[in-house]
Amino acid sequence: MLINHLQLRQLFKNFWEKKKHQNIPPISLIPQNDPTTLFTGSGMQQLVPYLLGEAHPLGKRLYNIQPCLRSQDIDEVGDNRHTTFFEMMGNWSLGEYFKKEQLAWFWKFLTKELGFKPQKLYVTVFAGDKRNNLPPDNESTEIWKSLGVKENHIFKYGPEKNWWSRAGIPDNMPTNEPGGPDSEVFYEFTNVLHNKKFGEKCHPNCDCGRFMEIGNSVFMQYKKTANGAFVELPNKNVDFGGGLERILAALNDNPDVFTTDIYLPIIKALEKVSLKKYQEEKDKQKMRVIADHLKAAVFLIKTGVFPANKERGYFLRRLLRRISVKMLKLKGNTVKASDLLPAVEAIIEIYNNIYFEQNDFEKIKLVIEEEINRFNKTLQQGLKILEKITKPTGKQIFDLYQSFGFPKELSEEILKEKGLKFDKKEFDNEFEKHRRLSRTASAGMFKGGLADHSSQTIKYHTANHLLHQALFDVLGNSIRQEGSHITGERLRFDFYSPIKPTLDLIKKAEAIVNEKIKLNLPVHFKILPKDEAYKIGAKSFFREKYPDMVKVYFIGNYSKEFCGGPHVTSTKEIGKIDIFKFEKIGANLYRIYAK
Repeated sequence: MLINHLQLRQLFKNFWEKKKHQNIPPISLIPQNDPTTLFTGSGMQQLVPYLLGEAHPLGKRLYNIQPCLRSQDIDEVGDNRHTTFFEMMGNWSLGEYFKKEQLAWFWKFLTKELGFKPQKLYVTVFAGDKRNNLPPDNESTEIWKSLGVKENHIFKYGPEKNWWSRAGIPDNMPTNEPGGPDSEVFYEFTNVLHNKKFGEKCHPNCDCGRFMEIGNSVFMQYKKTANGAFVELPNKNVDFGGGLERILAALNDNPDVFTTDIYLPIIKALEKVSLKKYQEEKDKQKMRVIADHLKAAVFLIKTGVFPANKERGYFLRRLLRRISVKMLKLKGNTVKASDLLPAVEAIIEIYNNIYFEQNDFEKIKLVIEEEINRFNKTLQQGLKILEKITKPTGKQIFDLYQSFGFPKELSEEILKEKGLKFDKKEFDNEFEKHRRLSRTASAGMFKGGLADHSSQTIKYHTANHLLHQALFDVLGNSIRQEGSHITGERLRFDFYSPIKPTLDLIKKAEAIVNEKIKLNLPVHFKILPKDEAYKIGAKSFFREKYPDMVKVYFIGNYSKEFCGGPHVTSTKEIGKIDIFKFEKIGANLYRIYAK
């Protein structure tokens, strides 16, 4: 049976609530107090402290649907399944139920609630790791068999495919790191023929496209000890994630996620403005890139990201520039910002009353128009530079791509008219070198989506709370936190203020922070009903949605703030705080650096 995305969300909600699970609101695409990642890339990102042992305000059974963005996947977009933006459906057990319940419940959700035919589903389990003396996950294998999964639909893989930890495979895990086997469920598209370039025989983890992963149950079962051995954890957790877009594609029995109801209206809008058809192979890849990138851009702008030359703003700028180039190639003539607006409206309509409201369109429209118009000027500059090149090299063409967003193919076409060509292998080498550097940087920022919990970072995190309150003291109640980025080297605090803060006022806030540190105020938390927390004046990050029960950290009687932790136990542990940089970063937006 066909199920649209609204029905799928409701079925998922109903199913887990019947199993006594509490809904946790999704966090922002810009994770707060997490210096290790640019964007929220998984549903479990907000749950890391609780998977490691902290008590969650809502209890031990949780579920949600989390919007995610993975910048490292940008170069993969264009096939039938890769996207930068996606939604992760998740459920968690924090030390309560384990493999037997999780696998049986997920199987029931797929086959009974969603109507998947068991013969179209395949499962994978952990085959073991002799090198680290980790046994095969025979328990999961037996559970799958007891649920009616045939033996020829159960595949066993090693730690590269069926093991999860923050650091990856067991060999890479540091001391005290938790991890464990996972079990994935795949859907088979029998209408897709196996391509033998991916191997003689097809199997669930084959890359030919016949199989698509639709859910992964991670069993946090082990901890690595100082001598490298693995011991079982006293409290074992379940961390499940399933891609909403992929489940919809499987429900359609069509491996192309762009034909589901959360992409098709965008594709239709692009067809109308370009006068091209999605089913034409030469245009399909372009439309996929535009649809994905535009959706990611719209969500980022809604979250408060604006085009810039650094970090999140640069990624948004890169998305919009790639959209411009793909639209130019799709239409074959000048690209106008207005070409994209029907697709923007389609995105807002798809997610209306879930993540967007109709009045979001005007704000998002202005940002897109300004950036596309600016890039059109940049594109013209690139064309002028290309015109002057008489002996083009692969590196020159790559530099044009990197600086102006020119794709290799576009440069190739323009040069061909003048009877010129360049070394494509040299371009590809430069491109691969840049991609390796980008992936290394992304890995350094991400590390599995986990915050750095070093003692210095925890001190700066607590100091962040003091600074937040001190800014209210000196600038008034009209300020609001816009974000923070905390490392072991320094803290960064971004805020909005309609009043222009003078350096004297910032120094006054610094003095208040250090005064509170000297007083050695105790730091503790309480779990409270959200409404009660607001009544007592607890501050929150205005873009976050909070559950009905929240954790509030108190610093003496001075600061009260919604936060998951971790923190020092008293302010004297922080030491002196110095604000070493203060700058304006936008209209009424300011940034403080301190250490």
